[in-house]
Amino acid sequence: MFEFFCLVVMNFFMNIREKKKQIFKLVGDAATFGAVKLLGIVVRAMNRRQARSLACIFGDFAHKVAGLRSELVYRNLGITFPEKSAAEIRTIATEVYRNIAVTLIDVLRFPLIHSCQDVISLIDMDLSVYLRGTDNGQKGAVVVSGHYGNWELMAMAFGVLFKPLTIIVKQLSNTLIDTSMNKLRMLHGNRIVYDDQALREGLRSLADGGVLAILADQSDPSATYFGKFLGRPATLFHGPAFFSLRAKVPLFVSMCRRASNGRYIVDVHEIDTSDLTFCKADIAILASRYTRVLEEYIRCWPEEWFWLHNRWKNGGTA
Repeated sequence: MFEFFCLVVMNFFMNIREKKKQIFKLVGDAATFGAVKLLGIVVRAMNRRQARSLACIFGDFAHKVAGLRSELVYRNLGITFPEKSAAEIRTIATEVYRNIAVTLIDVLRFPLIHSCQDVISLIDMDLSVYLRGTDNGQKGAVVVSGHYGNWELMAMAFGVLFKPLTIIVKQLSNTLIDTSMNKLRMLHGNRIVYDDQALREGLRSLADGGVLAILADQSDPSATYFGKFLGRPATLFHGPAFFSLRAKVPLFVSMCRRASNGRYIVDVHEIDTSDLTFCKADIAILASRYTRVLEEYIRCWPEEWFWLHNRWKNGGTA
């Protein structure tokens, strides 16, 4: 009986503690959402040059003052590029934080984009490779990319200049920001599908001749496929390969990077699937092919990639 009483009391206080955690999370989420909304109002009142200058200040603050995941960033950069000096790694890290901040600011300025001309003023996107591979857009297709450059602007630009995308995303833990972010993503016709609905909705979109967009560069805690990413053991995303071979549609890697003039450049590569069928072995082969393209871009322009994510937390030690 005494043990039962102890359990009741313990459970009571544990419930109070959990409720406090929930309250603190709700308050924190609301405060974060409010700050983001305010930032959006501010940057939309600025011109593009002013907004980018503000973004660089935010990036430097996150990097050098707040130290946001800086230990992880420096460790991963150092392991990936052992040939680079400490000064070179610091320079890359500085640009990494600035580029992430610029991407955020650019996304918050999406409501200022109203037309094809507005998109063309920001980004150079040559879709000729895509059009050749899809019979001028008549076929469905899978487009693979990563958290690289301004991936969000690239998706919007594709939807405005050609046809809307079905984009597979992970739901953010802050539901207020998640909802707001998805509204920005869908401003010009793109459709958002959460990863738990990806199989059904993805195949349906491809069967209807749609374009399925997937980011395939982050760690997947539920993955059962492993290999090497940038030379280190990691989980590998087989989802895009599965969709492409299952639906018998072409697969493209599309990468968005910043040009020296402040504009963006999108490179599109078709990944050969002509020798592959829908089977486990060929899915793995196709996954390795588009993963190699992602790696090439990260090695060539490392400042464009989202190094704040612990890519190697599953599948190997960092």
